[in-house]
Amino acid sequence: MSEQKALPTRMVLQTYKQKLVSAKKGYELLKKKSDALTVRYRRLLKEIIETKKEVSEMMKDASIALSEAKWANSSFARKIADDVNQASEIVEVHVDNVAGVKLPVFKSARRDVASDVLVLNRGGQQLEKCQKMWTELLQVIIRLSSLQTSFISLDEAIKVTNRRVNALDNVVIPGVADTIHYIESELDELEREDIFRLKKVLQVKKRKAAADAAVIAENGEVFEECEEDPENHDTILQDYVVEDDDIVV
Repeated sequence: MSEQKALPTRMVLQTYKQKLVSAKKGYELLKKKSDALTVRYRRLLKEIIETKKEVSEMMKDASIALSEAKWANSSFARKIADDVNQASEIVEVHVDNVAGVKLPVFKSARRDVASDVLVLNRGGQQLEKCQKMWTELLQVIIRLSSLQTSFISLDEAIKVTNRRVNALDNVVIPGVADTIHYIESELDELEREDIFRLKKVLQVKKRKAAADAAVIAENGEVFEECEEDPENHDTILQDYVVEDDDIVV
């Protein structure tokens, strides 16, 4: 993983370290969210399978009840269609929040609708049984629709969350870590260069100090000779100057 372009300074290094901490924290939170959504996803899948089996069985029983009602009174369908002017079952939509993901939930609401035609006409018992079974079947179908809709929404949310988790784990976090490593290596190299320069400066200063000490020592010897032989004072100084010029040249 190639590191991101960054200026190798202490401030930039601190910034990228904070980014790394935030990225790791975000990764952990998204991973927990993905796990929670996956648990709910599996539960929904199990409920969908069981509900489909229940719908299949209820559909068989409801079809038999409808056949019995038609045998008892073949004209009830037309009479019901003429007398009923509003739905007895309506669907209400609610929202369930799972780890920040909003899932639609369908619930059936029962309305009071007059059904005298089912009781007064011939075959009222069979018609009432048929109505009850198909009403129960409708409620189960609504529940199945709610489960399947939530399942689709949850599946899409899991895919998006997993993409973010993978991006953090495979791209963002390694990239920031490589950048931190690059900045640290550059700072270490700059520090080694500074230490090398300081050593060189100290060496130059030491050599200069030694040279100054040698000059001072030599001057001390000249002064001592002058004090011991005052008569030859000018000659001694002239010889020192000549020797010093020779050293400089």
